[in-house]
Amino acid sequence: MTHEHHQLGPPDTSAGVPAPPVDEPLPTPVHAQRPALGYALYLTAALLFGINGTVSKVVLQAVDDAARVSQLRVTAAFLVLLVVVAVTNRPALRLRRSELGPVAAYGILGVAMTQWLYFVAIERMPIGIALLIEFTAPIMVVLWVRFAWGRPVRNTVWLGLALALLGLAMVAQIWGGLQLDGLGVAAALGAAVALAIYYLLGEHAGQQRDPVSLTLWGFGFAAALWALVLPWWQFPWDALQGTATPLGEGSAALPLWGLAAWMVVLGTIAPFWLVLAAIRHIGAAGASIVGMTEPFIASLIAWVVLDEVLTPVQMLGGVVILTGVVVAERARR
Repeated sequence: MTHEHHQLGPPDTSAGVPAPPVDEPLPTPVHAQRPALGYALYLTAALLFGINGTVSKVVLQAVDDAARVSQLRVTAAFLVLLVVVAVTNRPALRLRRSELGPVAAYGILGVAMTQWLYFVAIERMPIGIALLIEFTAPIMVVLWVRFAWGRPVRNTVWLGLALALLGLAMVAQIWGGLQLDGLGVAAALGAAVALAIYYLLGEHAGQQRDPVSLTLWGFGFAAALWALVLPWWQFPWDALQGTATPLGEGSAALPLWGLAAWMVVLGTIAPFWLVLAAIRHIGAAGASIVGMTEPFIASLIAWVVLDEVLTPVQMLGGVVILTGVVVAERARR
């Protein structure tokens, strides 16, 4: 698929460079695309997200509030990145008027809502089912790319997406007679929409801004949203003063504040930056399709770390997922 640029707002320049008069068209920043690097970056992000699933669930159980955990995650990540960008790339702290709307939407809808709705979903239904519903996002992305942006997509891309969804269903074992919670299903579907927005707006905004500063501003708007909704002076800090055993009974007890720090740095900042860097090489549709491997990677990590052995059907489902990803990705132009 060609990496065309679709501007969401008025054209602008790169960070720190004065904008010319509005009637002069601006050149679109050109980034050398290296698909192999893009796939490697995203798979690394998927690995970190998979590890973070266990860590985040422990923190969520301690705090017992999905919104508060989301608030802690994005706000702490914003503060860390603010220091990093201020030291390494101060001009990137400038947010231009043309970026304000797209980046705000990216942070509030793509970052804050994806995390919060996913936490709400897993509180009310099994993680595998929530992930299955959330990862219908690639279908939404490909539909948008095809019909809103008018990019060509071969018919076999739908076969790949169908295989990937079938594989996700096998990993989640949805035929087990589970009674799904209505609010949980609605939250997971909302997370799917938010994830699709995250991919699409990330591709747009990433054309005029580097991944680190874009991640900074995305977390900044998400943190601002939560600060308005949930005042910080009411945060349950006492919940993070204990210890937990994320590797199971009999393992070393780790301080909850340390697990929260892991969730922020290695479970949030690093993988989010890797995803944005990957999008620059493989596009929103490519990243969203490769992202469908995340539930399977998370299952493999749980197998190794938590001794949650995959059944033969689940292992076969993982193979089907990877097959679908390969078919869909090769079918894209």
